[in-house]
Amino acid sequence: MGKPTLTLFILLGALAGLTPLAIDMYLPAIPTIAQDLGAGVEGVQLTVSLFLGGFALGQLVYGPLADSLGRRPVILFGLALFSLSSLGCLLVTDLNQLLGLRFLQASGGAAGAVVVNALLRDLFSGEDLVRAMSLVILTMTLAPLVAPLLGSLLLVLGWHAIFALLALLALLGALLFIMLYHLVPETLPPEGRRPLRPAVVLGGFADVLRHRLAMGQLLPGILASAGMFAFISGSPYVYIGFFGLSPLEYGLLFALNVGLMMLLTFLNTRLIRRWGQERMLRIGLFGVALASVLLLVVGLTGMGGLMGLVFPVVLYVGQLGFIGANSMSLAMNHFGRSAGTASALAGTLRFGCGALAGWGVEPVAGQLPPAHGRGGWRCAVFVPWGCTSGMAVGGAPRPRRLRLPADAAGGRPPPCCAGPPGSPASRGS
Repeated sequence: MGKPTLTLFILLGALAGLTPLAIDMYLPAIPTIAQDLGAGVEGVQLTVSLFLGGFALGQLVYGPLADSLGRRPVILFGLALFSLSSLGCLLVTDLNQLLGLRFLQASGGAAGAVVVNALLRDLFSGEDLVRAMSLVILTMTLAPLVAPLLGSLLLVLGWHAIFALLALLALLGALLFIMLYHLVPETLPPEGRRPLRPAVVLGGFADVLRHRLAMGQLLPGILASAGMFAFISGSPYVYIGFFGLSPLEYGLLFALNVGLMMLLTFLNTRLIRRWGQERMLRIGLFGVALASVLLLVVGLTGMGGLMGLVFPVVLYVGQLGFIGANSMSLAMNHFGRSAGTASALAGTLRFGCGALAGWGVEPVAGQLPPAHGRGGWRCAVFVPWGCTSGMAVGGAPRPRRLRLPADAAGGRPPPCCAGPPGSPASRGS
C-alpha cells in the first residue's frame, strides 16, 4: 500500500464514528421514547448499556477474525450488519424490539472499531501511530459533537425521525462498503495471519493479558473512559430530568464536552513529538483527577448548581483527547500479527467497563426527583469513580524504558521492531 492519504484518515474516522453517532443521537429523546413505548425511562436507558455491552462482546469475535481472515472482510461484514440493524430500528414498536436491534447494531459497529485500530497498527508504529490515531479520533469525534444536537432538532418531528436518520446510515454503510475496496487494500498479508483455532485465539488473549506493561498502559484509558460512559448514561436524567433543560439545551451542553475533546486531540497531534506519549498521557490523567475532585465537591455541596457541574464534566471528558490515543498506541506498539486480538481485548475492556458504569448509574439516576430536588449528588458523585480509578492505575510506578539496540550505521531499530514496509517506522526518520 502507498503512503496513507488524508482521505484514508477521514474514511477510517467516519467508519469509527458510526457507533458514537448511533449512541449519542437518541439520548435527548429517551424520556419521549419511554413515554411512547409505554416503558419506564430506566428500561429505555438500558439500551445504552446494552449497546455498549454488544459493542464490547462483538469486538471479542471480530479481533481474532481480523487476525485470521484479514482486515477488510471483517469491516465489510460489520458494515452490512450495522446497516440492516439501523433499518430495523426505524420499525420498532416496543422496547424489546429496540433492545434487540440496538444490540445487533452495536455488534456490527464493533467490527469497525477493532479493524481501524489494527489497520493503523499495520501501517504505523511509535509516535507515528499515536499521531495517526489522533487524526482518526479527531475525525471520529465530529459524530458525538453533532449527534445530540441532531437528535434534539429531529425530536421536533417525533422520535421516529431520529431512527429514520439512523436508517440513512444504512446508505452510508453501503457507500463505505464500496469505498473500502478501493481505498483500504488488505494490510495483513496471508503469511502474517494467525490460525483461527480456539487454542490460538484464547492464547492470543492470554498473551495480551499477561503483558504487564501493555496492560498498565491500557488500563488508565479504559477506566477513565468508564467515567465518560457513566456521564453518557446518566446525563439525560441529570440535565433534562433533574435540572429541567430542554433537549436542545442538553445537546448544546453535550457538544461542549466533545468540543474540548476535539481541541485536545488536535493539540496531541502537535505536541506528541516534543513531549512524548507518556507525558501527554500523564497530563490527561492529571486533568481527570482534577475534574474528579471538583465533581466530588459539587456533588456533595451542590455548589454552583448546573454550571458548577458542567465545568468539571467538560474538563473531564475533554481530557480523553490526551488519554485515548496515547494509552491505546502505547499498548498496541507491543503487538504486530496479533494487533486485531489486542485491539479487540482493549475495546472489550473499555466498553465492558463503560457498560457496567452505565448500568451502575441507572438505578441511582432513576431515583432523582424532578428539577432541583435533593439527592442529585448521588449521580454526580458516581462520575468520579471512572477518573479516580484511572488515575490510581496511571499513577502507579511505570517500568523503566528499555533501550533497544540501534543500527550502527543509521541508528535504526532492529528488524523485529520496524514497521511494515512503506510505513514511517520502516523508513526511519
